[in-house]
Amino acid sequence: MDGDTFSALGNGTQIDGKILQTFQKSFVQVQNILDQNRLLINEINQNHESKIPDNLTRNVGLIRELNNNIRRVVDLYADLSSSFTKSVDGSSEGDSSGALRSDGKAGHKRTRPA
Repeated sequence: MDGDTFSALGNGTQIDGKILQTFQKSFVQVQNILDQNRLLINEINQNHESKIPDNLTRNVGLIRELNNNIRRVVDLYADLSSSFTKSVDGSSEGDSSGALRSDGKAGHKRTRPA
């Protein structure tokens, strides 16, 4: 798969197979964390419904673990976003779809609906 390129963006931009493998690995990590979060949330809910003091105390640690997992997912998505932007910028040099910043690189701005 090394050296393979794919036209995956619909605009003719080529993405290297190694980059796709990196994306896939990150998405698998994210999915595994989300699956773990689902289990944590179920356990937290069961403990909460039981109203048993020891179970409620255990929820403190479970909620901390859940929060840490959410931070990890956010970090993974931030890394993915950065990697994707770099791969697209690197493979579409000369593309004029974004405005040029003062450093000469294309700036891509998202607009939000009002």
